[in-house]
Amino acid sequence: MTTDLPAGALPWLHDVGRMIGRWGFRPAFRIRVHGIERVPRTGPVVLVANHSSMLEPQLIYGMLPRRSVFLVKQEMFRGIAGRGLRAIGQVPVKRGEPDRTPLLTAVDVLKGGGLVGVFPEGTRGEGNVAVAEQGAAWLVRSTGATVLPVATRGTRRPEGARRRFRPTVDMMVGEPFDLVVGRGRTGLIEATEQIRVRLAGLVDELDEQRKRNQ
Repeated sequence: MTTDLPAGALPWLHDVGRMIGRWGFRPAFRIRVHGIERVPRTGPVVLVANHSSMLEPQLIYGMLPRRSVFLVKQEMFRGIAGRGLRAIGQVPVKRGEPDRTPLLTAVDVLKGGGLVGVFPEGTRGEGNVAVAEQGAAWLVRSTGATVLPVATRGTRRPEGARRRFRPTVDMMVGEPFDLVVGRGRTGLIEATEQIRVRLAGLVDELDEQRKRNQ
């Protein structure tokens, strides 16, 4: 029985989706992946990533060397696309509404030794991680999972820019770290800020590297 995916997911379809995510975007983008060796190959991991376009979840999902379950906004789970997302093990989340169901599903995946991906910013934006929601910290407190920061840049077309021909997209995996999350709301707030600072720092590091490589 597979424990690194939610109940009802199809492992073979999940793996096919990973292959598509890994190779399907290469004709349109020049993709560079940095630090992939830092991804823990086993054990519970909460991956946190910045979010500026629809491409990041698909890119990370494809490039990771292990299966991953992402918390995805409910609006994406419509029609055939929604059935496909469920079949590959992705979990719908209602934005702006208190709903423990997706978090409890993620807890089950983590307790089974899986990897769960979260975008702490909550919605697409500049991807600078100026703010962060508490879901990732709650998952860490509930499962003792390791935190893995991942930064991506180049997926979002700059404001006012023309259509780009094969733009360079970078994905950088940071160092995994353990996090002690204290009790109560205060513990979640403090741990969330630690996660935000680590992820924002990785984004800044990637920005500097892209500037040097221009």
